Amino acid sequence: MGIKDYGDLNDIHIDVLRELGNIGSGNAATSLSNLLAKAVDISVPKISVLDYGEVAEQLGGPEMMCVGLLLSLSGDVEGMLMFLLQKDFTHLTLNALLGENFKDFSDINEMGLSAIQEVSNIMAASYVNAISSMTGLAINITVPDICIDMVGAILSVPAIHYANISDRIIYIEDEFHSMEENITSHILMIPDVESLGKIMTNLGIEI
Repeated sequence: MGIKDYGDLNDIHIDVLRELGNIGSGNAATSLSNLLAKAVDISVPKISVLDYGEVAEQLGGPEMMCVGLLLSLSGDVEGMLMFLLQKDFTHLTLNALLGENFKDFSDINEMGLSAIQEVSNIMAASYVNAISSMTGLAINITVPDICIDMVGAILSVPAIHYANISDRIIYIEDEFHSMEENITSHILMIPDVESLGKIMTNLGIEI
């Protein structure tokens, strides 16, 4: 049986995705620690297959403001990777890199956007390199497009793009710990269905 939709993923497939997320998150924590020049630990990531409405609710509802960063995947794996960053993550990044106290998303200037974009680019590379190393697949990523908007508006981009493929996506929630701060990043991993099949096949998982 081939995977025709994200709804076809069984418990074994989800466990494989969880392990990929685990390794990618560990790599991302190391990259984040090096970038911010402070120790960063990470809890075991929470990985689920959710629809877009469920993702919005996980983030506090469709009207919740956040930073969205979208990267395209190409090569052996086609699709998208999206970061959804809320206030706590944004504050840590701007405070550590620019020495700025972040109070509201309207405070972010061009330099702040560039800093967040760079952090996300490095973290995305950590995830993609983990998948590439484990599967032997060549994966390229674009520089992330960044915007500040309501969660519902940001999620409409992948929802429209993948409307003919699936209404469900792989949702990864990472909780990072740095000194006395706990911050969370939310990642949507959206390979197309054919690419998802390649990942499973290269890991020796029956699809």
